[in-house]
Amino acid sequence: MNNKIRVGAVNYLNTKPLIYGFEIGGMKDEVDLFLEYPSKIAVMLKEDKIDIGLVPVVIIPELKEHYLISDYCIGCDGEVGSVCLFSEVPLVKIERILLDYQSRTSVDLLKILIKQYWKIDPELITTSEDYRKNISGTTAGLIIGDRALEQRRISNYKYDLGYEWKKFTGLPFVFATWISNKQLDYTFIESFNKTNLSGLKNIDKVVSENPYALFDLKSYYTSYINYYLNEKAKKGLQDFLDLLIADQNQYLK
Repeated sequence: MNNKIRVGAVNYLNTKPLIYGFEIGGMKDEVDLFLEYPSKIAVMLKEDKIDIGLVPVVIIPELKEHYLISDYCIGCDGEVGSVCLFSEVPLVKIERILLDYQSRTSVDLLKILIKQYWKIDPELITTSEDYRKNISGTTAGLIIGDRALEQRRISNYKYDLGYEWKKFTGLPFVFATWISNKQLDYTFIESFNKTNLSGLKNIDKVVSENPYALFDLKSYYTSYINYYLNEKAKKGLQDFLDLLIADQNQYLK
């Protein structure tokens, strides 16, 4: 019988430092690691197909039980680089936005910025496959992850959601963090944190093992992504969840 803890994570460039320790054998006798895109990991955690997920924070209110088990996250304190609204025209001229199917948190963040900060009213279009070729004219697209780093070289306009959130609130933003759907032993959590930290202590190795010509990964890992779930980041997370819940409640009225 397999008593290992099932851990789900995303195999994007921005997660490489956090999963590095597991991929080189850390906790191999205690953990089974599953790699998927963010919204799929969220579904797996909700359906109890995994015990821990590096999941979009937007699912927190939907979980029957949840625990933030780690000191680490995928976040930013300003520009994030890999979560952007891309367009061929300025913000005020955008008529339609194609929404990235791979991340609910980024979509909900975009909706909050549209309604409460930018105060624009474009048509929002759900997608289920790659749509980057359709970004043209007054049709913009929200793109996350590695594909966003590629798109930065193509589109005339880019609106970085981390940067826009910081201008709106003055706070960091947390896109995803390690959440469990059940209580876990303290010693396991301690080891889990140490395994996360091993990648952050070996950024040069992570960079060398993931060659990427389109963006300076050393800069990305140290100047764009914030991996530390400190008190300021937790405040930004709570403010986002409060805005999200308030918006959902208003929609239900």
